[in-house]
Formats: sequence, structure tokens, C-alpha cells
Amino acid sequence: MTSALVTPRQLRGMLEGSSTVRLLDVRWRLDSPHGRAEYEREHLPGAVYVDLDTDLAALGKPATEGRHPLPDIAALQETARRLGICYGDTVIAYDAWNNMGAARAWWLLGWAGIRDVRVLNGGIAAWQAAGLPVESGDVVPARGDVDLMPGSRPTLTMDEAAALADEGVLIDSRAEERFRGETEPLDPRAGHIPGAANVPAASYLRDGIFADADELAHVFREIGVEPGVEVGTYCGSGVTAAHTALALHEIGVTASLFPGSWSQWSNHSDRPVATGR
Repeated sequence: MTSALVTPRQLRGMLEGSSTVRLLDVRWRLDSPHGRAEYEREHLPGAVYVDLDTDLAALGKPATEGRHPLPDIAALQETARRLGICYGDTVIAYDAWNNMGAARAWWLLGWAGIRDVRVLNGGIAAWQAAGLPVESGDVVPARGDVDLMPGSRPTLTMDEAAALADEGVLIDSRAEERFRGETEPLDPRAGHIPGAANVPAASYLRDGIFADADELAHVFREIGVEPGVEVGTYCGSGVTAAHTALALHEIGVTASLFPGSWSQWSNHSDRPVATGR
């Protein structure tokens, strides 16, 4: 697979080249989900602000669908066009927190059929560390014309996630203490899907940057990820799961993502819960 990660220098070259690049600033953190103020203070030149909660999820649905359910494709297409995305564009997403929001954009837009979506590894901090310029204010692009079609990346239902935990490798990307069930600050029940393996996102990040392919392969090999094994990812609400799916993509593994993740599973009282390691 071609890498979906770009360095600041690579991105600068792309912006100076002949291809059309659409920059998306997905400034999101779990403890501070709305990053418009930070975006308006400084962002990559030409970048358009994306609100993960409202643009890349369908809020307002029942809790039994999870905290960040996938948006309806018509709503996502309207968002993509408002962001200025046109057919054939190269889309580069970035953020300011461990590539989390950017990975959600990478996964979701790829799922919706956009062929060339990438992530600036290290986000705006890496860009600025390379001595590259930023600008302030808001960017309102010309309306795009992209047509979206869902299903270009594999997903899992609750039943499929449960089966994969038995038949393949189902990765839980949350912090260890949440996986073990020692604490649960966001969702109704603590613990994890029985049979899942815990790989916290922090285990394959190096100062907010994805580790290189050899390190990534080692991390995932430890839990049985190898050629021919079916792999799935989940987290709290589907954001970090997309991040893990991106890490797996970098080592040539296509992972199915459980969009509802633990926030959906734990809202269904009939679903079993495991604790401990």
C-alpha cells in the first residue's frame, strides 16, 4: 500500500506542484472538541476548518448508536462540497493532537470514496518545526463538486465485532485502564469487548508522530497481527479506532472499523463485558 502519511517537506512540495490539494484543519481534542478559535489564530495557508463532531459525525442520534456515529452520506457529501473538495483532489488532513482528528478525516473520507486522502504526520506542530509558514483568519473555499459513495473501507457491526474477537484480532485502542475496566469517564459501563486485544494509540506514537513502519509492525505483531489474519479496530467512539486503522494501513494491513465502538457496545445491556487484561 502507498503510505497515507506525508511530511511537512513533502506537503510543501505538493502545494507547490501542479496537483490540486485541499487542506483540512481538523483541530479536535477529546477534552476540547471545538478548535475553531485555535484554527483562526494560526493554520496552514489555505486550510479549511473542519469540526469533527458536526462535520465528521452524526450527533443527536440515540446513545445506542455511539458517541460519534457515521454521518449520513448525503450530509457528508454536503460537508465535503462546502469544504471545497472536488473530484480528483488530493485531500490532506492535519490537526494539533497526535493526528487523531486527521485520522478520522482520512478514514471517513476514504470510506466515502475519496481516493486520495492523506495525513500530515505530526500536524501543525511538525509544519512549524520545519520552519514553514502559517496564517490566521478563516478560509472559505469555492464550493466543491465531489460525489460520495459509502463503503470503500470495511466496517463492523456489533455482531461482527464480537465474532472477530473470536476469529481474528479485534484491537481496542483505548488507554489501558479503560480497557481493563478500572475507570470509565465517558460511557455507561467499564471494560472491553470479550476477546479484544489492547493496543493504546500511545504505544505507536513518538512525540505525536506515527512510528516508522518497522516499529508499527513490531507493535501489532505482538498481538498476532500477521498476513492472512482478519483485523478490526474499535475505541471509545470511533475516532482513535480510525487512528489505529491508519497505523495498520502503514504496514499493509486493511482493518475493519467498528464505528460505534465501546460507546455503542456499552449502551446495550445485553452485550457482555470483560475486565482485566
